[in-house]
Amino acid sequence: MKKRKVASMLGLAVLSVALERAMHPYEMAAVLKQRGKDADMPIKWGSLYTVVTNLEKHGFLEAVESVKDGGRPERTVYRITPAGRAEFEDWVRELVGTVDREPPRFKAGLSMIGVLGPDQAISRLRERLGQLDEHAEAQRTALEQLRPLMPRLFLVEVEYDLAMTEAEGRWVRGFLEELTTGALPGIDAWRHFHETGEFPDDLGEFVER
Repeated sequence: MKKRKVASMLGLAVLSVALERAMHPYEMAAVLKQRGKDADMPIKWGSLYTVVTNLEKHGFLEAVESVKDGGRPERTVYRITPAGRAEFEDWVRELVGTVDREPPRFKAGLSMIGVLGPDQAISRLRERLGQLDEHAEAQRTALEQLRPLMPRLFLVEVEYDLAMTEAEGRWVRGFLEELTTGALPGIDAWRHFHETGEFPDDLGEFVER
């Protein structure tokens, strides 16, 4: 991944709304929250003003005016610059075209699942599968509600999220089937290790049925 002058994903989100029209930071946050962008990318709202300041510092945003609404403090309105638009487009090109190898938390847990023992692993995976099924159903419902209201171009990230949830659910369901039926190679050695703490001298025991 390219090293960027403003690397926070919130910076990408700010550029996306500034591309539409000039806004002050409070309005940017309101629009992003309304569109649920915090579900699409990791966003730390408390750093919004710092991110906007950094985008201005590096020439991606520029202040156009300060407005005063009633008794509230003055708010600076920012618009995207040509450099900001170029940065935004380059950033999106990178995100769409480059594979990010950062491992998910679930993968880290799977790499150490042996410490739980088969029975506890089954229990926790069943719990996860239930959450995945609920999440997928909520995503399907949201997608069906949004389809008549928005062009598909603006829903592809929701489609992707649903596809990833369903794919993970299929994998977890298959792995659970192996665990509950005892079809997973080495499950007896795994259970013995968990119950006694005795690690086998021959790792081949974990691949024997």
